[in-house]
Amino acid sequence: MPNSLNHSISSLNLPLERDIFLRTLIRELSGTLQDVVGLEEASGFISVVGERMGSQINQDYKSALEVSHLSRNQVADVLVDLKKRIQGDFYVIEQDDEKIVFGNRVCPFGDKVVNRPAMCMMTSNVFGTIAANNLGYAKVQLQDTIAQGASGCRVIVYLKLTPEAEDVEGREYFRGLESV
Repeated sequence: MPNSLNHSISSLNLPLERDIFLRTLIRELSGTLQDVVGLEEASGFISVVGERMGSQINQDYKSALEVSHLSRNQVADVLVDLKKRIQGDFYVIEQDDEKIVFGNRVCPFGDKVVNRPAMCMMTSNVFGTIAANNLGYAKVQLQDTIAQGASGCRVIVYLKLTPEAEDVEGREYFRGLESV
């Protein structure tokens, strides 16, 4: 009898596998942080994780490309590629020496990001850390996000402290010591 019970449980059609479990875990952690310490503090905690991940991802791409620094075009390509690898759908809308504007149709966190804007700090910090460590400076503006109910995301990475960059709300990033 135990075997037939185990077999029937293991064959249940449940939306549970590693990816969904981990996305749900992150959603619940960020939601708990938002509820306990507030959105600003929760975003700060997630920012620390994003910065560390950004540094590691930056090193991985530079090593794979066998370069000491990424160019602006490489930064844009890397940011799009890393999101594709984690099942996002980011793309470059426009870029020049002052900024890179990204669009996104699919969040890597899927529906788990809805009403969890603190989770967007992962994108901000990974993008900001990689851009700043290679190009010297970045300011990331999360103009539109799926987390806040938009149909897609619009993320602007300012590469220079221009009057336009100064006027927008966003997080600033500077080259880390490991890249000097």
